[in-house]
Amino acid sequence: MIIMEALAKAKEARSKKLNKVETTKALKDPMEIYKHLESIAAAGYEGLSKEDSAYFLKCFGLFDKGEDFMLRVRIPGGQLTNAQAVRIGEVAQEYGNDYIDITTRMQVELRYLQIADIAKVLKALKEVGISTFQTGVDNPRNIVTDPLDGIAYDNIIESMPILTQLQEIFLENPEWISALPRKFNTGILGSLSNSCNIFGHDCNFVLANKDGSFGFNVYLGARVGVQARDADLFVTPEEVPVFFKALLNVFKTYGYRDNRNKNRLHFLLQDVGIPAFIEAVKEEAELSFAQGGMTLVQSQNIALGANRVLLKNGTYAYKVIVPSGIFSGTDMIAAAKAAQSYGSGDIRLTYDQNLFIINIDKEKLDTFENNPIIAKYAQYNNLYFQDMIACAGTQTCSYGVIPNKPDAIEMAHFLNSEVPIANANIRMNWSACPKGCGVHGIADIGFEGCKAKDADGNRVDGVHLFMGGKITRQAKEAHILHKALPIDEAKHHVKYLLKTYAAYKERGETFESFETRFFSKNYSYQAIGFFTKINYILRDKLGLDIMFELDKEPKSGRREEYELFTFGLKLFKLLTGEKRFAAVTGLAPTLARPRKIKRDEVTRLNPKVPPKLSEVIYNMTHENKSERAQVFSELLVALKEV
Repeated sequence: MIIMEALAKAKEARSKKLNKVETTKALKDPMEIYKHLESIAAAGYEGLSKEDSAYFLKCFGLFDKGEDFMLRVRIPGGQLTNAQAVRIGEVAQEYGNDYIDITTRMQVELRYLQIADIAKVLKALKEVGISTFQTGVDNPRNIVTDPLDGIAYDNIIESMPILTQLQEIFLENPEWISALPRKFNTGILGSLSNSCNIFGHDCNFVLANKDGSFGFNVYLGARVGVQARDADLFVTPEEVPVFFKALLNVFKTYGYRDNRNKNRLHFLLQDVGIPAFIEAVKEEAELSFAQGGMTLVQSQNIALGANRVLLKNGTYAYKVIVPSGIFSGTDMIAAAKAAQSYGSGDIRLTYDQNLFIINIDKEKLDTFENNPIIAKYAQYNNLYFQDMIACAGTQTCSYGVIPNKPDAIEMAHFLNSEVPIANANIRMNWSACPKGCGVHGIADIGFEGCKAKDADGNRVDGVHLFMGGKITRQAKEAHILHKALPIDEAKHHVKYLLKTYAAYKERGETFESFETRFFSKNYSYQAIGFFTKINYILRDKLGLDIMFELDKEPKSGRREEYELFTFGLKLFKLLTGEKRFAAVTGLAPTLARPRKIKRDEVTRLNPKVPPKLSEVIYNMTHENKSERAQVFSELLVALKEV
């Protein structure tokens, strides 16, 4: 009880004032509006109250977009039967402009639905066992797992039966509809490879081994920009539902209900600590769970960068690459027919917005790949589309800052033409705004939509550029390289990162492991940002046929002042053909025969170099160490004038 008192005290400190959503939630039972959807459909928008549109309809996946509705459809674990896939396609065709989005929670969103049709749509989906309950606002959202759960070679514990038990706790249970302080995301992974961003949810059950037995280690408290933390707790497959229900009860009771921006589980854990929270869950469950075992999730998805994946039973799964998750009802039906003709008929949706057709006999693979629907999407079977994620942008999301999905597709085409790389893997994720629905923070290269200024000072679509996200056992958020780059410029920065990857990667090395081995080991992120910027200026703005390259084994280490100086020396030689100094000793330079130079020396030696760039190089390599630029950030500001 002492632990529960500590949680109650933390809640009391955050209970000075309820937020407006909590006030709205108190107005009615969400099931009231669900029971009257047919009459609402008949009455049109006049039948909707403000709070219905703003909150209660979202409990059932219905999002009012003003002129039409978006419907979020729950697909547990991303698994669709053939009949369900066909029905989703038919509904999209008949009611939703034939449009489907595949999302990072391994489910689908239908758009452009008219209010008069929403009751018919929900009925049609329910006929094949599809629910839209609790896919929005303060509810437990769709639970994700390995899309090849139960059939992949690296799958140790089939998670779907456990996932079903977890879902039964809350799904369509009036007691749980809209009961939580904030949305709650869950993942469960019984495979060795991370195929569902397993460290990126409020509650994560991660394959582990304890004293020779397989089960799950628990990780808690992820949110946008923060990965989940190890709770040092091991649960057996049988204990998972008990633990989960107790956790939900504790969060429902003690979670914060004041500031909507700080009401996720993460903030409660931050205040009371994970050990205290876990003790509270144990008290609620009336069970003493074991201390954490050894986490077994090793790396990225075994299907990363591959279309054909060999399964345990000797058949294959085929990954259909859907650019930015933009699909259609017509193509969903066609995919379902292909799945029935060549495989078991089922379809598995993925966290990276693609889909698998499963259990295809090896002898049928070649014929299968000639099927019109498979051939249609084969054009995207390259490095830049295979593992790309992009959330909705300005066209369909009120929070979006940039179009996003079209931007991601355009950049992928550009990079494929500029830097084609064979036998490589790279995860590129796009979020249209800081909410991070495109999970850009855990990408190899991430993009967050923003507004930027072009060379003429015009306000244009831009991105904050990130690099170095990890989804391995040491899951971590990416580092920012550049803020507010125009998208037309950003694609060139990415190009130079990938040229380095292509030049120095080892056989079959993913970008994630390459970034750890080469970029972050040898260079500061500030230096990498300068590297992409200077090449953009030299090659793409000035049109010079030279490239500033990173050394495979740099001598300057990761100390920024040394990096800055050695970069300056290289630039001087690259642009003029001459050495900056007659002699240099070591990394902290002692000038043997210092000579006075002028700020425009590079320009005088190479007239193609603008004076401002000459001045930047001068500041990097000033004869007097105390007079040199100390950080790359001040140089990046100066380079904006070039």
